Amino acid sequence: MSGSGAVVGGPEVLGGEAAWRALARAAAFVAARDVIRLRGPEARAYLQGQCSQDVVALAVGEAAWTLVLAPQGKVDAFARVVVTGDDELVLDVDAGAGELLVSRLERFRLRTQVAIELVPWHVVSVRVRGLPAGDGANLSDVVVPPGGVAVAVAWPGWSGVDVLGPSGAGGGPAAWCTAVPWVDPEVAEVARIEAGFPRAGAEVTPRVIPAELGLVERTVSFTKGCYTGQELVARLDARGSNVARRLCRLVVGAGTADRAQAAVLPGATVVDAGGAEVGSVTSAGTVPGSGDVVALAFLHRRVAPPAAVAVLVDGSPTGRLPATALPLPG
Repeated sequence: MSGSGAVVGGPEVLGGEAAWRALARAAAFVAARDVIRLRGPEARAYLQGQCSQDVVALAVGEAAWTLVLAPQGKVDAFARVVVTGDDELVLDVDAGAGELLVSRLERFRLRTQVAIELVPWHVVSVRVRGLPAGDGANLSDVVVPPGGVAVAVAWPGWSGVDVLGPSGAGGGPAAWCTAVPWVDPEVAEVARIEAGFPRAGAEVTPRVIPAELGLVERTVSFTKGCYTGQELVARLDARGSNVARRLCRLVVGAGTADRAQAAVLPGATVVDAGGAEVGSVTSAGTVPGSGDVVALAFLHRRVAPPAAVAVLVDGSPTGRLPATALPLPG
């Protein structure tokens, strides 16, 4: 079962500029996530050999972001792993990516004593903008449902806490956080883009490698043992992670009359100051209130952010919107 962005019978949900203002203080939303549970005496040992993070080093209740890679080093999944028991872990990924991850993990399981299943859980996120992790939204803002877990989380520029739990437990997702306003997940999507946090199906695809996504520092342990896909990650790290393209942020049309009307869509071509194609947009959204269009794009390494570029509207060389390419937030 996939995660949902809606709360049935839930609280009033703010949208637009009101939602963006609420996020600047603290706000909650149901994140569109799929949750996979691994359970059995060899669950942790098995996942240790299949993901880039050192899950053996995590204590019960701790979480870490990780990658599951193909043998050639391409990204099969970008996930969060949470240790929920001595013989149990859960992985959460973007909605729609759960079945693929289950299939990938089953493919390498063989005779290992671990059960792998997609479970009907929700993920409730409480976010606050511009504060260090641990400030603003915190565990006092949430109620952890029976069988669930709460973990601190930090996107660049955003901090907060996520609650993961069975869909109907503890009164359901709407009851897991009553301390702050609820906001439309579409507004939270703009916050994700602004933070440069990649999403499955947009930035995370079977064609990309970890260094292109800027995820190595966040997701890879270089002190653990071997895991599937490790060779490419280690080789690129030894060479300074020099790749042909990298994920970058774009601010499109800032300071121009085009800003609020910018028709920037995934797949739009990005060109440099000389008109040469340097990449394409993967995600885009409009900041409520300001009209700023923010986007993510894979850009050729000859673009050194900050740099002036342009986005082609409807693929037309004459329909250019000026943009600034920026590095991913630190």
